[in-house]
Amino acid sequence: MKLFLAVYFLIYGLMHYYLLRCIGLSVHLGLVERIAIALLALLMMNVPLLARYAERHGYEQTAIVIAYVGYVWMGFLLISVSVLIFTDMCRFGINLFMPAGSKLGKKVLLPLLVSLILSVYAYFEALNITTTHLVISHPKLPRGVGSIKVVQISDVHLGLIVRHDRLKRILDVVNRERPDVLISTGDLVDSQLDNLDVFATDISSIPTRYGKFACLGNHEFYAGTTQSLRITHEAGFTVLMGQGVTVGGVLNIAGVSDYTAVDEASEREVLSRLPRQNFTILLKHRPIIDRGSVGGFDLQLSGHTHKGQIFPFSILTWLYYPIHAGLLKLRDDAYLYVSRGSGTWGPPMRLLSPPEVTVITLEEKKERGGSAPL
Repeated sequence: MKLFLAVYFLIYGLMHYYLLRCIGLSVHLGLVERIAIALLALLMMNVPLLARYAERHGYEQTAIVIAYVGYVWMGFLLISVSVLIFTDMCRFGINLFMPAGSKLGKKVLLPLLVSLILSVYAYFEALNITTTHLVISHPKLPRGVGSIKVVQISDVHLGLIVRHDRLKRILDVVNRERPDVLISTGDLVDSQLDNLDVFATDISSIPTRYGKFACLGNHEFYAGTTQSLRITHEAGFTVLMGQGVTVGGVLNIAGVSDYTAVDEASEREVLSRLPRQNFTILLKHRPIIDRGSVGGFDLQLSGHTHKGQIFPFSILTWLYYPIHAGLLKLRDDAYLYVSRGSGTWGPPMRLLSPPEVTVITLEEKKERGGSAPL
C-alpha cells in the first residue's frame, strides 16, 4: 500500500504540475494565485483518501460528494493533460519548420476548452451501457440442447461512484437479455464496501436458468475478501475460487481468483477435474492466458482492462495485454473474450471505451459454424 500511494502521489502530482505550468506559461499569475492553485491541487490529490476517511466514520453522503468532485476532477485532469501534451507535440513539430521570429507560442485556453467538452462527453458515455452480442458455435454443444445464453458483466465497481442509477442501467440490460447463466468476471465491488447490501439484492433478483457465477478480481481483495465474498454471495453468485461446476449436464464453469489470492487450486488443476466432453468456460479476471491451460477450456471470460477507460490510456492497456478488449481466437474452437467493463473505476467517465454487457449465445456447431459477432 505504501508503494502504491508513493506512485499515486508522484504521478498525480506531476500531472498537476504539468497542467499548472502550462497555465502559467500562457496566463500571468501572481504569487497569491499560484499558492492558491497549488493548495487546491494538493487538496484534490488527497480527495480519494478524504472520501474513504469520511465513509469509514459514517459520513456516507459527504463521502459520495467528495468522491464525485475529486474523481470528476481526476478525469478532467487526465483528459486535459493528454490534450495539452498532444498540442505541445503539434506545436513543437510546426515550430521546427517555421522561421525563428514567427514561432507559435504556448496557448492553453483552446486545449482546456476541448478537454472540458471531451470530459462532458466522457461522463455521458459512461452512462450509456452498450450490449455486445456474440454467437459461438461449438462441437461440444450437442444437438437437442438448444442454445445457451451466457451474459457477462465485469468491473462494475459498486461503491461511492457506481450506485443505484448506474447499477440499474446495467441490470436493465441484463434483465432484457434473460440470461441462462449470469457471469461476473471480478471487481463487482470497489474498495468501498459500506451499505452495499441493497445493491446485492437488486442483482440477486435477476432470474437465470442455470445460475449466477463469479470469480474474484483484485478490488475484492483490496476491499477485504470476507466482506467482498459476503456481498457477492448476497448478489446470488456462486463464487468459484479455484473451483469448477457442471450445469445443465453439458456446460462446465470454472473460476480462479485474481493473482492476489492464495491457497486455492491452480486453473490447470481445476480444469483437469471437469468432464472433458463438456463445453468449458473459464472465469479469470485478468486477460492472461496460462499456456498450460490451453486445451482445458473452450472460452475464457476476463475483464480488468476497462479498455483503458479514458483514451489515450487504452494505448497502455493494449501494449500490456495481448488483447485488451473483444474476442480473440486462441486455437481451433477455443476463445478469449475480454470485457470493456460494465462500470467505472475512479472517474465516472469513459472516453472511446463505452461500458458493456456481453451476451454470448452458445449453440451446436453447424457445418459452416464458428464464431460470429451479431
